[in-house]
Amino acid sequence: MSDLKTLFKRVEYDLEGLLHFIDLGDIALPDIQRPFVWTNAKVRDLFDSMYRGFPVGYFLFWESSTETGTKQIGIGTKQYQQASRLVVDGQQRLTSLYAVFRGQKVLDANYKERQIEIAFRPRDGKFDVTDAAIRRDVEWIPNISVLWSSGRASYSLVRDYLKQLKVKVDLTEEEEEVIAHNLDRLFDLRKYPFTALEIASSVDEEQVADIFVRINSKGVPLNQADFILTLLSVFWEEGRRELETFCHSARTKSTIGGKASPFNHLINPDPDQLLRVSVAFGFGRGRLKSVYQILRGKDAETGDFTSDKRDAQFEVLKAAQAEVLDLTNWHQFLSAIVGAGFRSAEMISSNNALLYAYAFYLFGRKRYGVPEHVLQKLIGRWFFSTSLTGRYTSSPESVMDADLARLRSITTSEEFCDVLDGIIEGNLTSDYWQITLPANLDSSSARNPELFCYIASQNLLGTRVLFSHKTIRDLIDPALQTKKKPLERHHLFPRAYLEANGIVDLRHINQMANFALLEWPENIDISDDAPSIYAPKVLARFDEDARGKMMEDHALHAGWESMSYDDFLAARRSRMASIIKQGFAALA
Repeated sequence: MSDLKTLFKRVEYDLEGLLHFIDLGDIALPDIQRPFVWTNAKVRDLFDSMYRGFPVGYFLFWESSTETGTKQIGIGTKQYQQASRLVVDGQQRLTSLYAVFRGQKVLDANYKERQIEIAFRPRDGKFDVTDAAIRRDVEWIPNISVLWSSGRASYSLVRDYLKQLKVKVDLTEEEEEVIAHNLDRLFDLRKYPFTALEIASSVDEEQVADIFVRINSKGVPLNQADFILTLLSVFWEEGRRELETFCHSARTKSTIGGKASPFNHLINPDPDQLLRVSVAFGFGRGRLKSVYQILRGKDAETGDFTSDKRDAQFEVLKAAQAEVLDLTNWHQFLSAIVGAGFRSAEMISSNNALLYAYAFYLFGRKRYGVPEHVLQKLIGRWFFSTSLTGRYTSSPESVMDADLARLRSITTSEEFCDVLDGIIEGNLTSDYWQITLPANLDSSSARNPELFCYIASQNLLGTRVLFSHKTIRDLIDPALQTKKKPLERHHLFPRAYLEANGIVDLRHINQMANFALLEWPENIDISDDAPSIYAPKVLARFDEDARGKMMEDHALHAGWESMSYDDFLAARRSRMASIIKQGFAALA
């Protein structure tokens, strides 16, 4: 117990002192923390609590004299490049306070600069998030940052505010005194007292990482990926930064070192997601719990943790991550997914399925030497099938662990292909195509994987948009920058028509089988007409062969427009399942 007491000391700060140390770069955020900035509403509540004199918690700092990865609060350079105190707990509060008091932008979880603006109404001491209405209201100070970042004295600020207010509002002496008092009270928040518990510099990095995990798990529980990212920050800070840089570039279209970019239209990856791919490829593990122990250097036989063991395991992870972040691997994999008919992030129902497919792509390309033309179609089939069947929806780590276990005894490219094709065939049986899939199409979910695979199949088959000469895959291309989406989901039996005929249940109206993709002008023209009215008119524009092909490609049968709604749905689900099967077969 006495040893534990030596880990901490208690230090009192006022807020201005804390901000000064951040200005210098003497206090910084450690990379062992997840990127996060509070919402403006939460920052507003923080200021309201401080203004009313409520306690808002303590900070936990680490006095560090060693080289470890840090990131400064705010945007811009600091006087000190190496901080002597790192924020272990209290990141959200301190970042938010610094942003408001200094009027500085911060980097949010999406790697974008963000300005936090909090408004204050001196008449009644109310805080709010700034909006257009507040900016127009002379009673509000729309951005309280000006109180501290302007460098002006409080007397001058109060005088100018009252002068502007009295142009629009008649004030009594008593009201002026209340306003002046409330502004002075707000201005003096820079003297707000804080307590910090500081971890001694003698505490090593791994202990600090453990303390961080223990403290933060009281709030939002950390998962196993967070634990491993913590280890990366302590023992391989460069690797953590590489992950973050890759993810940043994937979102912003920016380049890495002036070269190609990981930007794509299928996924905005997070560091923990790519970490899962590295762990799967490097260690053949789907469960991250055991890998956390491996990376800490645990000996499986003795249970002891050794630095040599840890260093050796990190070398494995480094090699795996290099392949995961290799842009050639990344874009070749993504081309396999696009080649399977999935053109945009809107068609990806499971990021787990996508990322695990990337791990298998790396196995095939780098470990088993599968020819690229073979691998492209194999991974396309794999992703199509795992998305369609929801393979990684329930207990994804356990399922992936079992899938990876099948690879441990194989040595050739042929065996690798056989393993994946065997799993695919075991799931996509004749009963699946004829019974299970039509039943699963009985859904109104807007993000149903069967629906996305149906559209992917139409892309693969070169299907033209219903009532149009243009193909779906061309108009669904995310590279098109238009004010209005070229395609819209159209109710084949319009909602107003169904409601007029007594069908009012939205789940029944919005069945997947009642939708088809149309160009938006066509969708507007059809409006709420009955299918027996609009369909013959539109189809009359096409010759008999074109009409027949269009109906077949969109899972519609002769006379569908005159069928009862329920009979139409049942018949179309079966035909949609057939189109999905045809699309999948095109990947063989």
